[in-house]
Amino acid sequence: MRRSTRRRRDPKVERLSQVQLFSACSERDLARIAVLAEEIDVPAGRVLMRQGDPGREAFVIADGRAKATIDGKRSVKLGPGDCFGEMALLYSAPRSATVTAESDMRLLVVGSREFSELIEDVPGVGRRVLAALAERLREAERAQPHH
Repeated sequence: MRRSTRRRRDPKVERLSQVQLFSACSERDLARIAVLAEEIDVPAGRVLMRQGDPGREAFVIADGRAKATIDGKRSVKLGPGDCFGEMALLYSAPRSATVTAESDMRLLVVGSREFSELIEDVPGVGRRVLAALAERLREAERAQPHH
């Protein structure tokens, strides 16, 4: 009986491949990003980032649910595979939303310094992430009501 020589995919790589921000990245790029991503567990109720605070990392939800609020009003539900705080990977500016864990969560966290080093080593990753961010911006603009 022949054994399969195919290796199982790293769970972090699997999760990152499902994130729109990294969807254009190759398997090799995803593996490099996975090495940078720290896995953390957070309890329900924890504020993960606060609007107006400086951003230094991005988060990918592996398990659990969160809520993003802007100006304490509009809210968006986030779940497994969603990414938030990604602008901090490319540009140091105040957070545009407050994100709070609605359940116990497992997150992948990518720091901006580590991501910058990766982009310097592998410029193609930066181009692919910028393209994904541009697409997200186009989608957000289409979703806005026109007056």
